[in-house]
Amino acid sequence: MAGDDSAFDFRPGAQVPLSGAAGETAATHALASAAYRDTEVDEILKANSEWHKSEIKKGKLSLFKPDLGEAFSRAVQVRMLGGARKPLIQSFGTEPQAVVEHCLAATRIRKQRDSKLTVVMGVFGVLFLPGMLIWLFIFQAKKWIGDQKDKRAQALSTAVLVAGGGLMLLFLIRLPFTGLAGLYLRAMIVAPVIGWLLAKQICERTAKDLRLRWESLLAGGGIGAKIPEAVPTNPNETAAERLRQGLARLTAEQQSNSVFYAGPKGILGMGTRWGSWQLAEELTPRDPDAEIHPFRSWDVIRAVHDQLRLLERGPLHTGGFPTPSIRHWIVTPVGENATEVARPKGTDVEAYQIKGHEIQRICNEQQFSSGDRHYLGVQFRLWDGQLVITMLITVTVLHQTLRIEVTGHALGPVHALFTTKPKPKVKEVPKTIRFWEVKEVTQPLVSATDVVRIAVRAPFTWYPPILDFLGGKLVLPEPFGLRHAWADKPWRHRFMADDALRTATPVLRVVHRAALKVLEDNGVDTERWDNRSLIISGLVQDPTPRKADVYDA
Repeated sequence: MAGDDSAFDFRPGAQVPLSGAAGETAATHALASAAYRDTEVDEILKANSEWHKSEIKKGKLSLFKPDLGEAFSRAVQVRMLGGARKPLIQSFGTEPQAVVEHCLAATRIRKQRDSKLTVVMGVFGVLFLPGMLIWLFIFQAKKWIGDQKDKRAQALSTAVLVAGGGLMLLFLIRLPFTGLAGLYLRAMIVAPVIGWLLAKQICERTAKDLRLRWESLLAGGGIGAKIPEAVPTNPNETAAERLRQGLARLTAEQQSNSVFYAGPKGILGMGTRWGSWQLAEELTPRDPDAEIHPFRSWDVIRAVHDQLRLLERGPLHTGGFPTPSIRHWIVTPVGENATEVARPKGTDVEAYQIKGHEIQRICNEQQFSSGDRHYLGVQFRLWDGQLVITMLITVTVLHQTLRIEVTGHALGPVHALFTTKPKPKVKEVPKTIRFWEVKEVTQPLVSATDVVRIAVRAPFTWYPPILDFLGGKLVLPEPFGLRHAWADKPWRHRFMADDALRTATPVLRVVHRAALKVLEDNGVDTERWDNRSLIISGLVQDPTPRKADVYDA
């Protein structure tokens, strides 16, 4: 199984590394909760960052506009499970498969609701189509009037709508028809109202279920995502098999050791580079009469790798570092405004993983000019996945100069929009007797207009592209990754900022100590290296993060 990523082994029992790791639930649950939300879809635009911006593509009729949960679930499913989807950016600190599973579960709940609403629409809507169209026109006009910013135009439109309603009521009372025609004309006005009352009960029950799941996820527990359609029961269930393969591919791509550097945006998925420290000196023999023993960049990197594995150990019992994730990364440069990325392919790639011998070759040979670069990364996923700190180490040798560079990347918490819990819908009204005081009255979870919106969308659930055309959709930022698309800056949180800054010094000293040991073992004069290392150890005490990728030149 080598070559193209499309040759990934999907057979039962294939060894697929799982993305789940302890302490990553907060960010995962926060993102997953968006699938169950019933708020306005435009709210997700508040989570746009400087570099990654979502968009709302408007549809033809505002009455068909999706809510946040509907739009989010649809967009994430298509982007992450679509057959011809583009490569994804890894979501460090989260479990993307769990988020997608919750999107599928939320869609399944809504489909069950829409199946019942379709029956209601057929009985009380299609059979009395003229009346239903009149009511839909009234609701669409009401929504259009509410969107008007001009108060005079709003008042005039309201007056025209009320006058039209009065004429319709008068026509209903004094019909010029009798017999069966008269009964049908009266029924076509009343039947949609009865259907609306039934639809309201169905929508209320589903809204309570969705809100319960939303609140449960943010409370730390979380109701499991049920997606039986992802488990094929016989070989003929091709849709279920495709879904299962899509989830397996998503998990495998999450474990890829290939990442992308997008200029000032930093490494996609790891965050911007906030600090950089370089140790570069000439390689001179310790004994003037002898030569340096030959060694390569990989020898230094391997020694650093071995020492970094001991980071969680210390001379004092103070807790200290949790066990970090230490991996070799192959970094591919992409443009700052690139809208897609391309993962490496060929015989040196297997199941999205670049093989060890190719990693070693890149480390030793591709240090200048074009091509991918090698970095050794030590990554800490803290605050239940809300903070991802990555320190990257690279070693280069040009002529007689060896350079060891350590850079710090930080990915902040998920935007606060995703951590807001559901609130009961209340309205302040004046009290009956003491009218100068107000009281809060609990409102239904689903408003009258929203019942109509959900009901008219229900018959089109079987073919979502129609709903995208009529009501609009959420357009995700590209290149897309669940975690970095909606990440906030860690520097706004004092303790998170402290954690990021404190990580640099011990990592830097471990790297220098391991590298100097290799130099000493190979006959290199390390006196100047020791002096330079002490200088950098002083510089790293500076507690100020910087935009290290923004060169002011």
